[in-house]
Amino acid sequence: MDVLTQFLPGFMLYFCRIASFFVVAPVFSAKNVPAQFKIGIAFFVTLMAFTIVGNSEPIPMNALYLLSVIREILVGLVLGFIAYLFFTAVQIAGAFIDIQMGFGIANVIDPMTGASSPVLGNFKYVIATLLFLAFNGHHLLLKAIMESYEWIPLSNDLFARLYSGQIAQFMVKTFSTVFSLGFQLSAPLIAAFFLTDVGLGLLARVAPQFNIFVIGMPLKVLIGFMLLILLFPGYEFIFKDLFGTMLNSMQQFIGLFTG
Repeated sequence: MDVLTQFLPGFMLYFCRIASFFVVAPVFSAKNVPAQFKIGIAFFVTLMAFTIVGNSEPIPMNALYLLSVIREILVGLVLGFIAYLFFTAVQIAGAFIDIQMGFGIANVIDPMTGASSPVLGNFKYVIATLLFLAFNGHHLLLKAIMESYEWIPLSNDLFARLYSGQIAQFMVKTFSTVFSLGFQLSAPLIAAFFLTDVGLGLLARVAPQFNIFVIGMPLKVLIGFMLLILLFPGYEFIFKDLFGTMLNSMQQFIGLFTG
């Protein structure tokens, strides 16, 4: 019992950070992943992290322990949310394309998140998830949360960083990076649709007898699918760079605590 009371508070702090990370981290936070699996993997990852890193000094169960729990939950949530943000860049790109192709009115339910998402955004999200698993990105996420204890210990100064505005500034910068990446992913098709609109406008001026509204929609859908087929082989390299940027952002967040 003495050993249990000595190490249980520290183990629970480890579990709070890792469990909150799995709540929002991509792939692990999907709706179709059973809750029992999430709790189980959080427990065993916590057991490995606590065994490897550990805590030499016992943590007292006093009034400050509740603040430590909240602090660890916030650290896990922010780390997982940074990774999730870069997956939303794929859906942002799909939303841009859907608006131009006319698919914006036909949203579907994303089985990974349970929310309504654009058609092409959901399609690209599935591709990104499969490539993420093929690149062993889920192993890198597990490695990141386990190694975070080496740079963000239990006695971190998260509340001071929040008060100084460094966390908020970093999240705003990360969100702007995600939005720009989403626009870059959709830029080739957006440019093609813009040129298509210019061509249809010239056709309407040269030959007014053509009904542009009738031929414009099928033409955009045809051009969109043709470009998607041509760009599909390059998604492997595009998403690999995207995942690299995601891991770099997580490393930069950890760097806020280490200087």
